[in-house]
Amino acid sequence: MSLHVEVSVLNKISHLVARRTAVGEMLREVLKILRVEMGLLRGTVTLREGDVLVIEASEGLSRTEIDRGMYHMGEGVTGIVAAQGKGRIIPDISKEKSFLNRTKARDDMKNIAFICVPIVYRDDVIGTLSIDRKVDADTDLKSDYHLLDTISTIMADAIFAAYSEHAEREKLISESARLKLELENKLRPTEIIGNCSNMKKVYAMISKVASSNATVLIRGESGTGKELVAKAIQKNSARSDKPFIVVNCAALPEGLVESELFGHEKGSFTGAINRKTGLAELADTGTLFLDEIGDLSLPMQLKLLRFIQEHTFYRVGGNREHKVDVRIIAATSRNLEDMINSGTFREDLYYRLNVFPIYMPALRNRKSDIVLLAEYFLKKYSSIHNKQVLRISTPAINMMTSYYWPGNVRELENCIEYAVLNTSDSVISGYNLPPSLQTAEMTETSIVPSSSGGDYESLVSSFEKELIVEALKLKKGNASAAAKHLGTTQRIVLYKIKKLGINTELYK
Repeated sequence: MSLHVEVSVLNKISHLVARRTAVGEMLREVLKILRVEMGLLRGTVTLREGDVLVIEASEGLSRTEIDRGMYHMGEGVTGIVAAQGKGRIIPDISKEKSFLNRTKARDDMKNIAFICVPIVYRDDVIGTLSIDRKVDADTDLKSDYHLLDTISTIMADAIFAAYSEHAEREKLISESARLKLELENKLRPTEIIGNCSNMKKVYAMISKVASSNATVLIRGESGTGKELVAKAIQKNSARSDKPFIVVNCAALPEGLVESELFGHEKGSFTGAINRKTGLAELADTGTLFLDEIGDLSLPMQLKLLRFIQEHTFYRVGGNREHKVDVRIIAATSRNLEDMINSGTFREDLYYRLNVFPIYMPALRNRKSDIVLLAEYFLKKYSSIHNKQVLRISTPAINMMTSYYWPGNVRELENCIEYAVLNTSDSVISGYNLPPSLQTAEMTETSIVPSSSGGDYESLVSSFEKELIVEALKLKKGNASAAAKHLGTTQRIVLYKIKKLGINTELYK
């Protein structure tokens, strides 16, 4: 190679490196310059990742050939150059035993020279630069070697700087992700399962209100876990070691609500043979959770309003005022605004309760949490019922995620317990789930149309779908192989795949 060409190559590469483009782009451009100016056949730049050298950029190699080009330190010519930090010239690679041709890019290796130099930064080898070139009478391999050695020196600083910036950026991203996860874990109560965005909003609200004494109103459908939120607020408050008393307003007969809540004096009514301490008094210094507050009668709502305002009460049949220090948390699955409009809930009580509302999302609005919750309940009920049920099949998961869940998390919990008891295997299959999930009308994506709507057809179809899907997963979506695995014909399996609406592409 003439001096003029060498100067031209070094000038172009120096300008390229000075532009500080992305490492991969810069290295590919360097190899293109060498191809044009030197007429190389192939060229590669490997970078070191621990004890392995991986091709970062190449010229004249296919994607498959690049993927093959991975060398351990000391392995082959490239690995030896990196390990020793000393370049090598192989005048004829067909005669070199240590030349591995790992990329399989060289069909004819005769009269092909290979030059490989280390890329060194502050005495540390960070990669290699190598080229293949045809040898003829005018080829000066030593001149080529010195040119590559100079180029590797020019590139070393740029490569190290770019990777240092990348490492620092990755470190910052990793640290940011760690702090975000730490914050989310701090906000997330251990008693509640769920990672969806709707639940993260709930955790943030719990975190904001827990340390105060503000009255909280938890809204949401039945079975969404409102009591768990109340317990999480209490656990993260200054009253965490104080009583947490639950009053289920819907479960108490109307005539006993006042007695249960505020207590009664001996002889105050028939059957009151002793004085009774009410739940409000038992909650003194702690938290009083009024569940299903919308079920209280109007007279009881008035008495509760006074209690919330003054934190004082009279026992039934008593004339002495009692004062307590309690934090009020209420919950309801009812639409209180509609009840106010219909005259069945006091507006003044509503505003006393609705100081800090928290809305619990329905399970159908937190689809991504269904599998997480199902696996939690699977582990719980497998232990309770002493069964080794290890996982939930894909069709069963699909059925659960497409179901409407009118009973929310409570219904899902019951569903998993049913399935654990119903399976005789280590896997919960679709046909182990309750009938409500088997019926096509109850799901957004029905398993198979049924004119009668009966459970029998749905169960049979569910069982067939389960078998075929598991076989397709095992055989990577190959219908023919799945048919052999099931001991049937490909024609039958293809018919069932079409009838049951199975997408084989999902399992390839």
